[in-house]
Amino acid sequence: MVGLGIMGSAISGHLLTAGFDVLGSDVDPAAVDALVARGGRAATLADLAREADVVVTSLPGPEAALAVCGELGGVTVVETSTLSPAVKNRCRELIEAAGGTLLDCPISGTGAQARTRDLVVLGSGDAEVFATVRPVLEAFARSVQHLGAFGNGTTMKLVANLLVSIHNASTAEAFALGTAAGLDPKLLFDVIRDGAGGSVIFDKRGPLMVDRTYRPATAKVSMFLKDVALVRELAGTVGVTTPVLDATLPLYARAADEGWADADAAALFEILRGDER
Repeated sequence: MVGLGIMGSAISGHLLTAGFDVLGSDVDPAAVDALVARGGRAATLADLAREADVVVTSLPGPEAALAVCGELGGVTVVETSTLSPAVKNRCRELIEAAGGTLLDCPISGTGAQARTRDLVVLGSGDAEVFATVRPVLEAFARSVQHLGAFGNGTTMKLVANLLVSIHNASTAEAFALGTAAGLDPKLLFDVIRDGAGGSVIFDKRGPLMVDRTYRPATAKVSMFLKDVALVRELAGTVGVTTPVLDATLPLYARAADEGWADADAAALFEILRGDER
């Protein structure tokens, strides 16, 4: 396992529970120590390239992904990070040049969902290799989908992230409106989630807005800034306008500027709540 952050630490925990021998690598020694404390083993990238049958990567951005793929060599890599199609393709080229196979397998779900194994793997790439790694994926996800040709997983993830990014903002806006108009936030959450206005994101972000507690994050504001940019890049490539998504970008940027970059995206409520005062 390369990358032991919010998602990677949860994934590695489920793999350990399922009985896999998990070797972990991360730039943060504390994250590696936490894995070792749970029964995993610390490893370098060279160790993983030499010993691992399958390497799962969960990385924060393109620089890390390209650096890691450049060092892993000829292994089977399950790449779960949210990256642009161009970066995923370059990662595949690096792995294939060394004799390995890279599967494009981004994940739909939050950090909280990762902890409860409530994830969906959006897999794509070589179908035969995918079949061999399915038991690994099923150990940490409730649903494992193979979407065909390499890159389809990333495309599906970006489409999903368009919706999630909008739902984060619309949930915050609903809480800002309702509480400013005098509704109790817990009552607002309980009633809306039971009707047509509810959503998975409303269920996940709503309780954080009720409590106004945004750390530790299940999905950071800074991550959504990155993801919105990736969605807009894809939309520009295929010639589709995204006016609703575009309207959320200033809100995420403002949240980051006002000290919420490392907080959960539910902190958008604080920005809109401030606007109501």
